[in-house]
Amino acid sequence: MKDLKLKIQIKACQMEDLTTEDHDIVEKAIEATELSYAPYSQFHVGACLKLDNGIIIKGCNQENAAFPAGICAERTAIFAAGADYPDQPIKTLAIAARDKDGNLTDDPVSPCGTCRQVMIETEKRFGHPIHILLYGKRCVYIVDGIRNLMPLSFTEF
Repeated sequence: MKDLKLKIQIKACQMEDLTTEDHDIVEKAIEATELSYAPYSQFHVGACLKLDNGIIIKGCNQENAAFPAGICAERTAIFAAGADYPDQPIKTLAIAARDKDGNLTDDPVSPCGTCRQVMIETEKRFGHPIHILLYGKRCVYIVDGIRNLMPLSFTEF
């Protein structure tokens, strides 16, 4: 038996340290939290992605009393992009969230396993990593490629 060590890389910075493009996408993800329908969890998540062609698409979580009929913000945006722009790779994806009191989360929120797997499939489909921005009031995580959040996945590249 041997131990395997997996290495991931995540950068942490302040909003003011982001590029103008990344800052704008994070701001749009924050705006998308206001569009969320989360009457059960009271956890409002917003996502914003930018396609290679420059198109911006927002997504937000949508809950349903018949759990798990809802959908996460990330998948809402990714699936909308796939439906409207099936030939366009995702360049950047930003995620932000608000708590039950309507406050933006202090720490960055990470995608669930299902969303991570969808992101892996999207990266595989287009052959390049997605630049991921996870917003928190204390800092923003910058993740270049979903493999840094999910080094072992269901799908191999």
